[in-house]
Amino acid sequence: MLQRAPTGGEILIRCLEREGVEIIYGYSGGAAMPIFDALIDAKVKLVLVRHEQGATHMADGYARATGKCGVVLVTSGPGATNTVTGMLTAMMDSVPMVVLTGQTITSMLGKDAFQEADVTGITYPVTKHSYLVKSAADIPRIVKEAFYIAQSGRPGPVLIDLPKDITQGPCTAPFVDDINLPGYEVPGAADPALLKKAAALIAKSRKPVLYVGHGAVISGAGPAIMKLAEKLGAPIVNTLLGKGACPEDHPLHQGMLGMHGTAYANKTVTHCDMIFAIGARWDDRITGKLSEFCANATKIHCDIDVAEFNKVVRPDVCLAGDAKTVIEDLLGLVGKLDTTEWLKEIGTWRKAYPLKYPKKGGLRAQYVLDRLDKLGGRDCILTTDVGQHQMWAAQFCRTTKNRHWLSSGGAGTMGYGFPAAIGAAMAVPGKKVWCIVGDGGFQMTLMELATAALQKVPVKILIINNSYLGMIRQWQELFFDNRISGADLEGNPDFVKLAQAYGVKAWRVKRAGDVDKVLKAAMAYDEGPCLVEAEVVKEDNVFPMIPAGAALKDMMIERPKHKLDKPSGST
Repeated sequence: MLQRAPTGGEILIRCLEREGVEIIYGYSGGAAMPIFDALIDAKVKLVLVRHEQGATHMADGYARATGKCGVVLVTSGPGATNTVTGMLTAMMDSVPMVVLTGQTITSMLGKDAFQEADVTGITYPVTKHSYLVKSAADIPRIVKEAFYIAQSGRPGPVLIDLPKDITQGPCTAPFVDDINLPGYEVPGAADPALLKKAAALIAKSRKPVLYVGHGAVISGAGPAIMKLAEKLGAPIVNTLLGKGACPEDHPLHQGMLGMHGTAYANKTVTHCDMIFAIGARWDDRITGKLSEFCANATKIHCDIDVAEFNKVVRPDVCLAGDAKTVIEDLLGLVGKLDTTEWLKEIGTWRKAYPLKYPKKGGLRAQYVLDRLDKLGGRDCILTTDVGQHQMWAAQFCRTTKNRHWLSSGGAGTMGYGFPAAIGAAMAVPGKKVWCIVGDGGFQMTLMELATAALQKVPVKILIINNSYLGMIRQWQELFFDNRISGADLEGNPDFVKLAQAYGVKAWRVKRAGDVDKVLKAAMAYDEGPCLVEAEVVKEDNVFPMIPAGAALKDMMIERPKHKLDKPSGST
């Protein structure tokens, strides 16, 4: 009896196995059926989600928690387009992901067939690269290239669009181990001459600051950066996504800078004479009014993506390379700086402008998050959604370990936090994972409660419920005469009953006196997912705050007593 040739779908799955793929997050459909059929006999675990966007965020969370490539499998047309938000999120935050989409048969391409969409055309702006497979013989090569592109250099998502006749028909192509991508080069070590130039500029500094971004997390550069900071006597600040690269409880660490950063981090940046960006891109949340950002300071920029050089600011030196390698190479070229007075000055700011919140007037989100940090949250992986709760979590939940803070930064994607937590919890079994979400963003992907319950993922969901789109309400209060439009979430469900409908353990907390008891109970619960709904003060604001487009010196420490002009910058 003749043995049949494997199908394109079967070879595709074998290629994924060769890449070390453990989990695929997917949602089935007609054009992807041959691939789903091949998964039945595969070593790869299929996790059936409840929405394609949820699949991408789960793959994203898996990738951020491990550094490995997250994988998504969906069908054609709307199945594929539902992944666009997740790919944008991954692209903006440099997260490695491979998205596999079913497609109509090749003979019907471009003819508006049922559930057809120009997926490669749609996704080119939100991926590192998009492939349309037109021959089964190309599957092994394309898969090999896709994983390499996704994970190398500055990571990001790659899409592979697979027509049904390609995955259903025979494929006899051999597996591929070599990669040939002319023109695609990944920097490793920085130019030695530029390293020496950077070292010379650093040596002249008396008020240095190390500005640490997500690239330091990705490269694992934290230990080298700590050696550099301690050798120089230089303070550290990090971006939202740079949390955890260097331990935020270290004496030299000033916390997060930028729009809602600590006052002392922003004052450190405002008054520095040298700022060294490590795996950070000078984004608008950080710089504010660009013409006044570190106007008289020397600027050094280390990044693996040369496209970031001179895009926003013009540094004195640009060091192209992997952050860990660059900093390790720089360590031998620098010595101790005279920063005694500088660190004393920063110490006075820390005392004068601590993070604080009212202790009376109802349950405060800041208090809940502060207690989570004190009760062991610092040792957990934390994921967040987007909004006020995200900023409060960044302020009050200090991150001390690499890849323990997962949040949507560049895209600011509501609905990210919960599915990302599922992906992270599945990626690192045995590690406690807390998902911090608002009542608005949670409702965008709450259907994944079914996924978490079915998979018995012990993720812990903390809903900061203020019955508003809180950050929108804050802006409308401060800049639009408190004219509230499209921000009141009247009609929210009973989140405890909702969780219980999915078979998920749930608690509600309304009083500060009950917070510790409930958080401890959730921390100890490992039989599956659980949910804590914290009903907090409805109209509280995040401070410090720098209005969009304003300078760092215009930072507000507390609610202003005068009317504010509308911000000149974006959201």
